[in-house]
Amino acid sequence: MDVSEVKRKARTAASKRRAEAHELLKDSAGIALAERGLPGGLGHRPGIVSGFMPYKSEITTIPLLSRLQREGWQTALPVVMAPGEPLVFRAWAPGEPLVPGLWDIPVPPETAPEVIPGVLLVPMLAFDRRGYRLGYGGGFYDRTLEKLRTLKTVAAVGVAYHAQLSDEVPVGPHDAPLDYVMTEQETFACG
Repeated sequence: MDVSEVKRKARTAASKRRAEAHELLKDSAGIALAERGLPGGLGHRPGIVSGFMPYKSEITTIPLLSRLQREGWQTALPVVMAPGEPLVFRAWAPGEPLVPGLWDIPVPPETAPEVIPGVLLVPMLAFDRRGYRLGYGGGFYDRTLEKLRTLKTVAAVGVAYHAQLSDEVPVGPHDAPLDYVMTEQETFACG
């Protein structure tokens, strides 16, 4: 079985696990992330951080973004410009207006300035302790990390429910590893 077929099957199982975790923890998990803050030394040097608006049963990063903004970080959200292209990031702070983006995911308006984050909070369906994640299959974050890492040092922080942890996520040749993972239960460096 090729890796794309393995990933397709893994996505189905991971979606179910995430939805179950979301039902139990949606009101408390984002607060737990915010109380802990960013991993390692990342939180000691405010810069630009991109979160994401929760899609389907994704964990929310909004409480964490609110904390980071209060601590002096420039916060932003990703915007899908077109299939097959890297994401762009627009400045946004919790409470500011949003408009419907692709797949009706809320995004900052086109008037919001584009920024290049040094920390990306990355959504996912599943992850493992090596730092590999299973996304939706569009490759947006993999392409984005590849592009950004040619410009500057970028920390990729996967954000998920602990129930999304897998022993081993299937990996393809273009999958970009995460540096850290944050869940409502723990934060750890990958590798």
